[in-house]
Amino acid sequence: MRFPRTLVLLAAAALSAGFAPPARLTLFLIGDSTMADRPDASNPERGWGQALPRFLDGAVAVENHARNGRSTRSVIGEGRWDSVVTRLKPGDYVLIQFGHNDQKVEDSTRYTNPYTAYRRNLERFVAESRARGATPIVLSSIVRRSFSTGGALQDTHGAYPWVARTVAREAGVGFVDLQLLTEELVQRAGPERSKALYVWVGERRDDTHLSPAGADSVARLAARELRRLGGPLAAHVRGVD
Repeated sequence: MRFPRTLVLLAAAALSAGFAPPARLTLFLIGDSTMADRPDASNPERGWGQALPRFLDGAVAVENHARNGRSTRSVIGEGRWDSVVTRLKPGDYVLIQFGHNDQKVEDSTRYTNPYTAYRRNLERFVAESRARGATPIVLSSIVRRSFSTGGALQDTHGAYPWVARTVAREAGVGFVDLQLLTEELVQRAGPERSKALYVWVGERRDDTHLSPAGADSVARLAARELRRLGGPLAAHVRGVD
């Protein structure tokens, strides 16, 4: 492709004058399977982080480091957090969403008490992100599709969302209450229609993990909240209205 000579000369002049294209903002995601990428098209499960880039413009690079089965404890113990934090630079963002696997009291490599280890780990993610010049944002977990026999959506996360909110408030960082937003989403859909948001495919009855439609819906909610929080990232949110 040939560019007009005028554009080539202007670009060369800008570079010689010390101007360079603005660096892309990088958005790092850390969390569990409800946020993770699912590149295998044959797998009906999707994480909402996989759908998030479609609600951001091309100036944002999304790095999704969320993985199946991870808790705040295991992501630290496996060195996954260290591999993210050492790459953070000023202007980056870090979305932090844990809780589902921190509840697993039967597994000492993942379980955290919400009031102690879980809180301490979230505080570590926030502090170390800030120390690198990045902006951390804490998120509560998405709801599980757990309806009572009477059709009421039941809480399954206990204190974890409240602790996440408390950490964000006390640290003075952004908080996205996905517990609340997804509860409203699932309640509006009701016991039957909400199955389309989760992996109810064939014999699989999964009330935790999202379908492509569910991931898209949750990503839209998250992006809308990122815009509401303001800051440089907000200007890059697209297609949420």
